[in-house]
Amino acid sequence: MSNIPAAVVKRLTTAVPKFKKILAKAKERDVNESDTVTIITDMLEAVFGFDKYSEITREYGIQGTFCDLAIKTNKKIEYLIEVKAIGLELNGKHLKQAVNYASREGIKWVVLTNGMKWEIHRVSLDGKVQNERIFTIDFSEINPKNKEQQELLFLLCKRGVEKDLIGDYYEYRQSVNRYTIGAILLTDSISNAVRKELRKLKPGIKVDAEEIQKLIKTEVIKREVLGSDAGIEANKQVIKFMKKQAKAKAKPKVKAAVSKAEGQNAAE
Repeated sequence: MSNIPAAVVKRLTTAVPKFKKILAKAKERDVNESDTVTIITDMLEAVFGFDKYSEITREYGIQGTFCDLAIKTNKKIEYLIEVKAIGLELNGKHLKQAVNYASREGIKWVVLTNGMKWEIHRVSLDGKVQNERIFTIDFSEINPKNKEQQELLFLLCKRGVEKDLIGDYYEYRQSVNRYTIGAILLTDSISNAVRKELRKLKPGIKVDAEEIQKLIKTEVIKREVLGSDAGIEANKQVIKFMKKQAKAKAKPKVKAAVSKAEGQNAAE
């Protein structure tokens, strides 16, 4: 992830503790949705660095309905924010509403929040509308001095949004996860590598790659990793990539064989 500017780090370490106290008091008082929106608007300015008057829009109109807040920079909506009262637990119904808003506008990112918890979702606009939660920030537990938590906050900050760091983070998560790694462990190259290492440990041992793959699939990797929708999709993507890679490697060999044949024909 990109280095966080010193000015942003200072802002986070100063503003976050202040708003942790404000949020805790608001929850004690069980403030309503409107008051929660006011607190979040202040957070977007003081914590995340957006201009309250030019980059934060309240009651953003979308095809006859309204989303609570929208972040707009350079005439572009970066993400929508659906706000619920601080005392409410966030649920799928709240999320569905926000995702529908985003899909109508072609917006990829949605934040669902009650002030204390911030859920960041990516909305897929290809064909059927789908969403995936990327990460959650809990302001009741967050430590603004923790490097990893600073990085998550920075994804929603103005500087981070301008660099599309949240897009980079999403792509990273799509590749570096248990489902993709599980699928890679079942490839021939990994099985062959394990086979070679086993032979080093026990010279003369007879084991084939297929047996190793079976062991990895049934006894090493958790069933939920391979059998889930995410696992199945990851396996498809890895197989597709491997086939593409094999095809690319085969092309030079085919060309060399054709050139050799043509050379022989010419000599005859």
